[in-house]
Amino acid sequence: MRTDVRSIPLVVAIRLMGALVLFLAGNLFAAEQSNLQVGTLAEGGVHATATLLIPAPLGDVQAILSDYTHWPDLFDTPMRLARLERQGGRVITDLYISHTLLLGERRLICESRELPEGGLVTTLLGGDFKQYLRTWRLSPADGGRQTRAEFAILVEVDTLVPDWLVALAMRRELETHFRILAEKAAARERAH
Repeated sequence: MRTDVRSIPLVVAIRLMGALVLFLAGNLFAAEQSNLQVGTLAEGGVHATATLLIPAPLGDVQAILSDYTHWPDLFDTPMRLARLERQGGRVITDLYISHTLLLGERRLICESRELPEGGLVTTLLGGDFKQYLRTWRLSPADGGRQTRAEFAILVEVDTLVPDWLVALAMRRELETHFRILAEKAAARERAH
């Protein structure tokens, strides 16, 4: 299907309004995770940080975060894993992400490395992003029954969508991502 260039501004406006409505709606987990900080950077891109207390031991949280085949299940944003390649201590993932703010899919090729003390660092290798760096630092909490997770991400998508709007959408998406992660970790813990 071919898109008429004259209809692109209307399509973008509709998607922007949809993203704004979703952002304003928020969700329950967001209220519990009030330490999530999301902002734009003067040099370009969006940066976010958060500290979470996840109701499962560190090993369970690490297993979920490093289950690359099921990464798309941790997000509400539609994405598909096109390629997964393990090379020694690193994992290369090739993801295609469909986002309400963007027309079509955006490609994200990353390298992930697990941190020895617990966690994961994911860096950009290629695709439709100018910047991408995500870090999860995990440590045991509550005598090992829970996990303290320090999260940081820097993202800049190669798009005309302004960073402030990406930041609004990212806040909602991260709140949902954290909720899904906590639910999966708690379910995994209950299954033991």
